[in-house]
Amino acid sequence: MDDEQQRPDHGPLAGFTVGVTAARRADELGALLQRRGAAVLHAPAIRIVPLADDSELLAATEQIVDRAPDVVVATTAIGFRGWVEAADGWGLGDALLERLRAVELLARGPKVKGAVRAAGLTEEWSPASESMAEVLDRLLEQGVDGRRIAVQLHGEPLPGFVEALRAGGAEVVGVPVYRWLPPEDLGPVDRLLDAALTRGVDAVTFTSAPAAASLLTRAEERGLLPGLLAALGHDVLAACVGPVTAVPLQAHGVDTVQPERFRLGPLVQLLCQELPARARVLPVAGHRLEIRGHAVLVDDELRAVPPAGMSLLRALSRKPGWVVPRAELLRALPGTGRDEHAVETAMARLRTSLGSSKLIQTVVKRGYRLALDPAADAKYTDG
Repeated sequence: MDDEQQRPDHGPLAGFTVGVTAARRADELGALLQRRGAAVLHAPAIRIVPLADDSELLAATEQIVDRAPDVVVATTAIGFRGWVEAADGWGLGDALLERLRAVELLARGPKVKGAVRAAGLTEEWSPASESMAEVLDRLLEQGVDGRRIAVQLHGEPLPGFVEALRAGGAEVVGVPVYRWLPPEDLGPVDRLLDAALTRGVDAVTFTSAPAAASLLTRAEERGLLPGLLAALGHDVLAACVGPVTAVPLQAHGVDTVQPERFRLGPLVQLLCQELPARARVLPVAGHRLEIRGHAVLVDDELRAVPPAGMSLLRALSRKPGWVVPRAELLRALPGTGRDEHAVETAMARLRTSLGSSKLIQTVVKRGYRLALDPAADAKYTDG
């Protein structure tokens, strides 16, 4: 019972702000993050072309109906279902299914296999690993020279897969299910970029490679790419749902974190581990002070702190135990003011937010310092 009473009532992501770049399933990801206490900044970096309006998908479907391929590779469950549904809407559903019954149908993994069977079809083979590399190995081992192979794409062009088949002599027909384009409204993306550069977000999540590439492209268009890469390299965590999603970021030298299982739930759990582990923890005036993105835990009690106060607290925490001059603290405040009275005003609000005036000491005519506990004080000032 005591353990229950002592358990914090805030979530593991309380005090952190997480950017979400997803277009599909963004609400689900946002809800998972908010349930664990995070503030969410949603900025869909891509938009999905509606299947019924996609002239490229219609053309590919007509091409397959007119001339049957030897092999069809189904890569995603949602994509395969969407393709069949779109064909129905165009009056081509029965003809497409008839073609697919007559070809060698390969399904990448159990979910795709389920979608294939739900359409009344039977796959010839499916890898247990859900790996496109294993699908490619099987095709190349069988020999693809002179064969016509249709590949259901899922937003990403799968260039290595397609190029390897063509190099082996195959004719490849791409079926572009769920093509992704830049968002029509760039406002949310620009706000996310600005927040990343000012460290107003603690992490940015990516659930598709096109979304990562789109964010980088928009940053480059605005002349912000070096600043974004610097933020992602140090203060803002880049969290990807899997290795394919991480490729555009890693190509720019950005280190990313990924869950072992490439799903939204494990991605959120990973953030629940990574972000608190990156928070600065200091023993101050007999209290445990944990500095998070937009809030502070004082002995596991969550305290919301205004942006100006967080700027001051971070400046003080970078030199724990040392006096930080008012002029230096003034430079840390948002804006370009020159009046050191602004520091005193923001400091008074910070102390109120923290719930104690004893955590930060005023050193007359010099500045302010965190009131580190004696043992910690010696550690930081001697180091």
